[in-house]
Amino acid sequence: MNNINLTSQPWQDYELIDSGDNRKLERYGSYIVIRPETQAIWKPARPKDWKRANAEFSWIEGKGAWQKKNIPQSWEISWEDIRFTVRLTSFKHTGVFPEQTVNWQWLRERVAALKQPKVLNLFGYTGIASIAAAKSEAQVTHVDASKQSNAWAKENARLSGISEGNIRYILEDALKFTEREARRGAIYDGIILDPPAFGRGPKGEVWKIEESIPRLLTAIKSILSSKPGSFFLLNGYAAGYSPQSFLQAVESSFGEKKGEYGELLIQEAGSDRSVPAGIYVRFTRTS
Repeated sequence: MNNINLTSQPWQDYELIDSGDNRKLERYGSYIVIRPETQAIWKPARPKDWKRANAEFSWIEGKGAWQKKNIPQSWEISWEDIRFTVRLTSFKHTGVFPEQTVNWQWLRERVAALKQPKVLNLFGYTGIASIAAAKSEAQVTHVDASKQSNAWAKENARLSGISEGNIRYILEDALKFTEREARRGAIYDGIILDPPAFGRGPKGEVWKIEESIPRLLTAIKSILSSKPGSFFLLNGYAAGYSPQSFLQAVESSFGEKKGEYGELLIQEAGSDRSVPAGIYVRFTRTS
């Protein structure tokens, strides 16, 4: 596979304004927030701009909290024709991972090249990838172990004008669901996943990426279509692995040698700097 780093650029409703001192300064729509960023070990380039922030997340004695100034708890923004809610969560996240724009675009292109494909989104979170696929006429199965995340995903789908029935929401452990689909002989034309380093299913199932990912990839292999145009995308955020590790896990499970892997980065607005934000492996079957 080709080693290619993918960089997400600013768009109308999002920009990485500056970064440094283990933080990043971001604009989501009309509001500016500061969040921790362990990759940003350099000095900020625009120190005056940090004073404009409406909210900052920080860790105090092991607990995270937002310090807010003139900012709602949630608000709406868009990427292309997808509309979704930004929300200040208790664990620094906002419900959107801006580095994923490069993969959302790739996903839309893969789906558009097929005729109403069946797409499985595991660890679907707030559902922006599910919406991107549905917008290109995929029939999407969205799986997440969090009732709150699934509710947020449904809210985003409504904001984006997705008809009920185009996305099927499953509240379940991703590994358990995928292995059951394999036993049923289910087949999907595209599968995407963004697993956490650690998590729990709705019935207390434990997910540890170092133990669970090989088993999940084995199950995915048996339900991913072998026809040309079928596709696979694995993202990694805060998992502590290099792109090479994810690549070799995918190659050992699928035997696939054509595709791309590397880092996901976010470009600073008006700067040549970027912040590393994750890793990925993806491929499209050609024969």
